[in-house]
Amino acid sequence: MQFALTIADLTAASAASIESLLEEAPAAPLATSRNEIDEGAALWNLVAYFATEEEACEAAKLVSATATIAITELPDTDWVRCSLEGLPPVRAGRFFLHGVHDRGKRRAGGISLEVDAATAFGTGHHPTTQGCLIALDALLKRRKPRRILDIGCGTGVLALAAAKALHVRVIASDTDPEAIRVTRANARLNGLAPLLRTTVASVLSHPLIRAGGTYDLIFANILARPLIALAQPISGALSRGGTLILSGLTEDQLRSVLAAYRNRSLFPIGSIYLDSWSTIVLTKR
Repeated sequence: MQFALTIADLTAASAASIESLLEEAPAAPLATSRNEIDEGAALWNLVAYFATEEEACEAAKLVSATATIAITELPDTDWVRCSLEGLPPVRAGRFFLHGVHDRGKRRAGGISLEVDAATAFGTGHHPTTQGCLIALDALLKRRKPRRILDIGCGTGVLALAAAKALHVRVIASDTDPEAIRVTRANARLNGLAPLLRTTVASVLSHPLIRAGGTYDLIFANILARPLIALAQPISGALSRGGTLILSGLTEDQLRSVLAAYRNRSLFPIGSIYLDSWSTIVLTKR
């Protein structure tokens, strides 16, 4: 049994801000969904899914008392898979991400990846993942990085996209063992298992990551707080002239994240804004 926390009558900005707040909470939701419920009045709601009623109630306490809040019990259904089966494929530059139900829509050109509903974050539909793919596509028109690291890989979308585009080995790490399991499964599904090395790691000092030396390209699509906390080790792992693609932050979090990296000689060279989410491309001088 699962429980849905619904927060209604929000502005688009408030819905994005609350979503970020819940995802950074100790008991983060299993999944979230933002939906426009009244186009004329520009009203949105946010639905967050939790494994227990207690977790849903704790999350509700983080939300302003003036918000319209409801907690409902859901039947035992794989809501993630059901919702993703109705989602269209994702096109981001040369990349085409699809579920098993959309195999017939694969393009002859470009780079296709099959990523289905899973128990880890990241199917390519979220604006942060799309932003990173668009940034990767733009980077590949200028240079071909050879040493690549994906921090907080989720389902492995970014690592797999880089591996398939460049035919090089990519290291993917995440703090969640389930994310690593799903990433490995997606690598096998897409015929990329030989190019992917994965590890459960909360720090960049893990032996597998350290063995790679410095990296020409690092992805970090996580959240603003850990992005700031990891600024020093990430900057140390990036080679001089290398590219860092950061995402998982809302526009109002951009200034503080950029300040943390500028203090370590990383400078922005590009940005992508989708909905209220930001993807920033930096380089090390």
